[in-house]
Amino acid sequence: MIRRFGDSVKTGQRYKLRPGAYGVLMRNRRILLTHQEAPVPEFQLPGGGVDPGESAIAALHREVFEETGWSIATPVRLGAFRRFVYMPEYDLWAEKLCMIYAARPASRRGPPSEPDHRAVWMASNKAVNALGNDGDRHFLQRVLRTPKPQTKSRRYFETRATNWG
Repeated sequence: MIRRFGDSVKTGQRYKLRPGAYGVLMRNRRILLTHQEAPVPEFQLPGGGVDPGESAIAALHREVFEETGWSIATPVRLGAFRRFVYMPEYDLWAEKLCMIYAARPASRRGPPSEPDHRAVWMASNKAVNALGNDGDRHFLQRVLRTPKPQTKSRRYFETRATNWG
């Protein structure tokens, strides 16, 4: 079973499944977050919904770029969690299935194209407390507790990913 963070299911409420892909993007102990201004100001791991027919990895690349203006490299899945929330921007009660990846911020390509979003680099210790939901905090804390790799190889992350989920 996939762990739930946040509110439990409201009895009688119908939820639409909304899969999404989100990234823990770290460089020099700083975390790339997105600050979403509306409908409620909040710091988040960059990412978002997986479109029909789209893979989670493709969605991660697209959403990170739209929300931060950055491209990413070497995404490795860390795990997943669920949230049961009301999404006012869609007027929708959703069961969000959040797939979390560690990835390397590769290069800034421009400003975010997503309205009301801005890219924010934040010290890792501050980022944990700034994030707007417990699931994002959980995965960031797990990444921060993992010993720093001797190499930036994909193999390192693949062998460690089972311990991060």
